[in-house]
Amino acid sequence: MKHVTVFDSAGAKVRLDNISTRPPGKIQKAEAQARFQEVNDELFALQDLMWGAKTHSLLVVLQGRDAAGKDGTIKHVVGGLNPRGIHVVSFAKPTEEELRHDFLWRVHLRTPRLGEVGIFNRSHYEDVLVVRVQQLVKKSVWKLRYGHINDFESLLAEHGCILLKFFLHISPEEQEQRLLAREKDPLDAWKLSVQDWKDREKWEEFTEAYEDAISRCAAPHAPWMVVPSDAKWFRNLVVAQALVDALRPYRKEWHETLAEHGKVAGAELEAFRNEQLEKERIARKRRVVAKEA
Repeated sequence: MKHVTVFDSAGAKVRLDNISTRPPGKIQKAEAQARFQEVNDELFALQDLMWGAKTHSLLVVLQGRDAAGKDGTIKHVVGGLNPRGIHVVSFAKPTEEELRHDFLWRVHLRTPRLGEVGIFNRSHYEDVLVVRVQQLVKKSVWKLRYGHINDFESLLAEHGCILLKFFLHISPEEQEQRLLAREKDPLDAWKLSVQDWKDREKWEEFTEAYEDAISRCAAPHAPWMVVPSDAKWFRNLVVAQALVDALRPYRKEWHETLAEHGKVAGAELEAFRNEQLEKERIARKRRVVAKEA
């Protein structure tokens, strides 16, 4: 996917400050929005194939700072899909029950089944981000979690899960504008949080935490994509295009699977109809015999 920085191998040096948060100057809003509709139509068709074939699932992990646009991405990119088989999960502060299990327990419960799409609004990465920056557990604990996450994501991939992880990359200036705008819009009042402003004071600490998470937990089967997100219209296009690019290679396989399913179902239907015809033939014969008796 052009215009998005992809990390698909562990150990790469990640420097978020060197990655632009703005769209390329040659791409205009109107052009991007027109392209987005085309991409979204293809995404809908691919989702439909995946649902029918039920050989794979799709898990989309959305991470980003406060006001980075996770909700907006879900609304615009996922909102155009068939709601059948789509599950959006927001991971908030763990409950008392969840804290009694390992940190991945609550996450694994919500991964998508074959044929389904799962959208994580924040995710298991909070346990190496917020937990780290706010020092909620010891360093000796959260450092081990990178390995646990890699093993977990490998397990998902082995069982047919197509996993894409997006870091919605915004600038401090853009975040400040969005947070202030929330205060003026009554419909966004529910999003207001003092913690958002407190976290801004730890911008560098969060940057380092994100860089480590992306670097340590990138793999071909679970790539990280850093999406320039200051412009919402560009962010939506980039995420939608990345999803299409990831699903498109399976199109032929899904068509073949559905064709095979069709043959089996067709044979079963033909056998059923032949059985019904035989029953009708026997019934007619009995009626004839009864009349002649």
